[in-house]
Amino acid sequence: MSVTDTLSIQLYTLRSLEDVDRILDTVAEAGYRYVETVGSHLDNAAGIKAKLDARGLKASSSHVSMAALREKPDAIIDACRTLGFTDLFMPAVPPEQRDMDAAGWRSLGSELGDIAHRFHEQGIRLGYHNHHWELIPKDGSKTALELIFEAAEGSPLAWQVDVAWLVRGNVDPKEWISRYRSLITAAHVKDIAPTGQNEDQDGWADVGAGTLDWRDLWCTCRDAGARWMVVEHDKPSDPAQTARSSFAFLRNIED
Repeated sequence: MSVTDTLSIQLYTLRSLEDVDRILDTVAEAGYRYVETVGSHLDNAAGIKAKLDARGLKASSSHVSMAALREKPDAIIDACRTLGFTDLFMPAVPPEQRDMDAAGWRSLGSELGDIAHRFHEQGIRLGYHNHHWELIPKDGSKTALELIFEAAEGSPLAWQVDVAWLVRGNVDPKEWISRYRSLITAAHVKDIAPTGQNEDQDGWADVGAGTLDWRDLWCTCRDAGARWMVVEHDKPSDPAQTARSSFAFLRNIED
């Protein structure tokens, strides 16, 4: 499998371009063949599918909010089928819930596990996407992320590992990837700028222009089972350039 067969880009990266057609034109021109959609795209799955088809693009996966998973699971499943993908990820809890105690994180893990069972029956793999706030200890030394996975144990809940957020959470990404490799189905590929640089971009960098060794980390994630390697930048100053330069760097990585 070539790099371009597993490489995708999270469309959240290009949200400041605002217009969906402009966003999709930009990623297609950069060379991507796959995109990871955001939850709002699932509300107009047929329309987004037509726009993807017109540019020779496909959806690899999508993010979807916890609220949508709770309130309209059948509509979400239908949207996944319309767009033709089987990997779905809950990207984050709302800001007001990020300081939950251990019981709250266990409850979230249990609920996600239950939803994952329901989606698995329909051929959809549901996973969780991490940030850094889940790396805070909540029960002794156990972090929120550990509590989620512990509570969901035995369910089909997967993990979309965001490697750079693990680093921001002050943990060894390789150790976590190794420990939970059985859960990993996708990885977010983003980079961290050297200290003091790109402060207007919250310290993020285009992939290959930062401090992370993505040639090594790419192999680590792929070896752990990541089917999709998804480029993301949370606050790019020039989204089109981020898409282009990240693709140019990653296309030559040995898979």
